[in-house]
Amino acid sequence: MAQGVLSQVLDALDLETFLICSSEEEGKEMAIRLMKTLGFHDVDLVFIQFAGPGARVRARAYIYRPGQDYAWVRNVNREGKG
Repeated sequence: MAQGVLSQVLDALDLETFLICSSEEEGKEMAIRLMKTLGFHDVDLVFIQFAGPGARVRARAYIYRPGQDYAWVRNVNREGKG
C-alpha cells in the first residue's frame, strides 16, 4: 500500500457511490471489485440499498484492523509527539 497520507489513516477508508446495476448482488460484487481495482485488499461492504437503476453502496477498505502495527503510531513515536 502506498505510504504518505494512507499511513496516517487511523483505521479504514470508506467509499460511497451509486452504481448502475441490475440487482443488489451485482452491486455488491461491483463495489468489492472497485475497491480491489483501487489497490485495497482487505475490504468489506458496509451498506447497500438497491433502488431503480442501481444501488447506493458504501465499501470500506481497512488500512489497519484493531491491534495491528499502526504506521501512524510509529510516526508519532519517532517524531516525539506522543
